[in-house]
Amino acid sequence: MKYIEAQNYKLEIGSLVNSSLSELLKSSYAKSKKVIIVDENTKEYCLDALITNFDDLKEAEVILLPVGEENKQLFIVQNVWEALTEYGVGRHDLIINLGGGVITDMGGFIASCYKRGCDFINIPTSLLSMVDASLGGKTGVNLGYYKNQIGVFSNPVALFLDPSFLETLPDDEYLSGYAEMIKHGLISDAQLFTDVINCMNGEFEFNEELLIRCIEVKNKIVLIDPNEKGIRKILNFGHTIGHVIEGFYMESSISHGHAVAIGMVMEAYISMKKNGLSEIEYMTIENSILGFYGLPKFSDEDIQEMIEMLQNDKKNSNNEIKCCLLKSIGDCTYDQVVSEKIFLETFLHFKNKQINLN
Repeated sequence: MKYIEAQNYKLEIGSLVNSSLSELLKSSYAKSKKVIIVDENTKEYCLDALITNFDDLKEAEVILLPVGEENKQLFIVQNVWEALTEYGVGRHDLIINLGGGVITDMGGFIASCYKRGCDFINIPTSLLSMVDASLGGKTGVNLGYYKNQIGVFSNPVALFLDPSFLETLPDDEYLSGYAEMIKHGLISDAQLFTDVINCMNGEFEFNEELLIRCIEVKNKIVLIDPNEKGIRKILNFGHTIGHVIEGFYMESSISHGHAVAIGMVMEAYISMKKNGLSEIEYMTIENSILGFYGLPKFSDEDIQEMIEMLQNDKKNSNNEIKCCLLKSIGDCTYDQVVSEKIFLETFLHFKNKQINLN
């Protein structure tokens, strides 16, 4: 079992059965009602493993949410709050979020706002949620096609990462998670970037050491800047354009990781144009990422709509679009002002490359 010092909560990596979850349930929550939030996938593949190994969860209420980023909306959250009220759940009871990034984002938000906050535990089951979404205290939901516009910073009481859950993942889910791992290398550690790309070239063989290294990158940054006032902003590299891509193509089900991968290539291109990233390093990034993640087709009209969507990015201030840009692989800057003109040039550049989705 690997223990990592996190921001006022337990962070354990290893077998869930050997974790401190059982002790936590028997001590702090012995008399509490328990609610487990799952989606259709984690209900089928993960819920039984949780309930059968922990007697204290056999009587837990299970709330089933629909799969998909398009369902990460306030009306779903309201339905869950109403269900919690019907179950008589109080602010001293416990919510357990068992799932990928959508479940940990939504479940954390649900718990954090319900009766002004009740405790929650995250048990991520996807690579993306293990390496990024469940870690760092960001919770929230989308507002229509705009990503994570409604949310709060709120930490779980514990985060348990059991790599055995990853055995149920298809390759596209691995790809989604690896995109965030690539990001961790690009913003902080050139060797980590190389190691992640080499691992992907090995047909997605799971590497627990790489997982831990990426978790430690994010955790270290969050400990320094928990509420994203400064250095934590670099974790948004690829997300300015990535969130627009994800929102615009939400009905086409481009995953978060896939959208961020596209965003990283495009923001690396902008970094080369205005932030000193060398052409050699840019081409390394482009060739490495586009070898795994294709580009959607977009028209001039699509580009104009996506550029308009950039105006609602959470990182913006003073009516300026703010972006994270690379100086080199492993060195990222934040709060860089990027004009609509540069975004337009970038979208047109990639439109003309005509690299299609796989």
